[in-house]
Amino acid sequence: MKLLRRQTNHRQGGYATVIHILLTAGLALLSYVLVRLNFGWLAIVLILVSKWRMFAIKIRHWPASIRANAVDIFVGFSVVMFMVVSGTQALQLLWAAIYVLWLLLVKPLSSTLWIGLQAMIAQAVMLTAIFLFWPDASTLTFVFLGWAVAYFSARHFFSAFDGTMSRAAAYSWAFFVASVAWLGGHWLIFYGPIAQPALLVTVLGYGLASIFYLQHTDKLTPNMRRQFIAVMTAAVLFIIIFSDWSDKTI
Repeated sequence: MKLLRRQTNHRQGGYATVIHILLTAGLALLSYVLVRLNFGWLAIVLILVSKWRMFAIKIRHWPASIRANAVDIFVGFSVVMFMVVSGTQALQLLWAAIYVLWLLLVKPLSSTLWIGLQAMIAQAVMLTAIFLFWPDASTLTFVFLGWAVAYFSARHFFSAFDGTMSRAAAYSWAFFVASVAWLGGHWLIFYGPIAQPALLVTVLGYGLASIFYLQHTDKLTPNMRRQFIAVMTAAVLFIIIFSDWSDKTI
């Protein structure tokens, strides 16, 4: 009987895995179809509906649930926006495939390293998508969206570490990103599809996150810290010095 029960449970687990993969792939495929039909906004709604379980709990737990799912929502929204602005069907299919990989391979990972990478990936793609999709948005819109993306991404990042300063650190990072977004609203420069504010935040965010992670795991040496700071400084100076600032002031 125990053997039969074990075989039954194993079979049910296999069916559940297959159904999960099909539903996940179906979400990405349906989003692609909606974008092809010029219903990108409906694809955004579909991603929100897929997160209905955020609110299938007591109301007092909603803020924590939203924080826990924000990074996944950012990636989903970004993929839809990238598909909308993509010029070819092949690129749109590529973004749909990337979304499937995110949902099946990256999102379920729960190690400290991967939680940090999830936060950094979500912040980078969402900020890039915002400036690419709404280049003519108001400065206030850039500031609000930049603050929200940075705050929720930072909270996700710090959730992997033990500490009492995670909320304060998240607010500080969100304020910095909002400031960069405010400047970007006045001097919005693009390097191909990537806006300068998104590039600056990504470079500094990855550098600071790497320093924090290495320090938390006792792997950060003084020489490594100096190297990270030097690389971040050089990258920021390169971006600022070699940018075309003419006729960018509003």
